[in-house]
Amino acid sequence: MKLTKDLVAASATPMVLGILAEADSYGYAILKRINELSGGELDWTEGLLYPLLHRLERLGHVESGWRAVAGERRRRYYRITDSGLAELAEQRRQWTAVVSALKEVWREPGPFTANFPLGGHA
Repeated sequence: MKLTKDLVAASATPMVLGILAEADSYGYAILKRINELSGGELDWTEGLLYPLLHRLERLGHVESGWRAVAGERRRRYYRITDSGLAELAEQRRQWTAVVSALKEVWREPGPFTANFPLGGHA
């Protein structure tokens, strides 16, 4: 299944902030985590991730810095800030409201919708 660009774009900020709330991370590891969390449904590219990380950094939601790990090349690590944690809390609140509303809309058909085989209206 291919997710629409609109849905990917809408979920990008809370997804990245949520991952960084777990631990500091670098680009490739973030991409891998997104793929894992979505069961392969979200297969982001660097072209999607890095502009988002740069925007979140400009907004003060993340900070970055270079780190050298023994035996590996230097990587730019990103970490969530207090502002980013506050933004993540707000994103969670908003997504919880959206998911709750969708669950209500998508629950089993009631007596009115059962009369219309295609779920349409008269």
